[in-house]
Order: sequence, then structure tokens, then C-alpha cells
Amino acid sequence: MSYETLRHFADSWGLVFMTVTFLTLTGWAFRRGARKHHDAAARMIFDEERIDG
Repeated sequence: MSYETLRHFADSWGLVFMTVTFLTLTGWAFRRGARKHHDAAARMIFDEERIDG
């Protein structure tokens, strides 16, 4: 595979792949019902019941 072929692939399909990945991950973070999971994760370090030992 030559440099020019790889460059063409990255300029076209690589950009499409990165855009779709970004939109998917952003949508996953802001999905309905995710707030309670994010709040639980934010408070987890203060929860003494979860400390092992």
C-alpha cells in the first residue's frame, strides 16, 4: 500500500469513521437514563460502604 493510497483512505473513510465514532460515543454519554449512572459514579468515591477491607 503506497503513501498516496493510505492518505486518500484516511482523508475520506477515516474521517467518516472518526465522525461516526464521535457521534456514537457522545450519544451514549447523553442517552436517556444515563444521569443516574453518572451521578452514582461521581459519588462512588465518597461511599464508605463500597470500601474493601
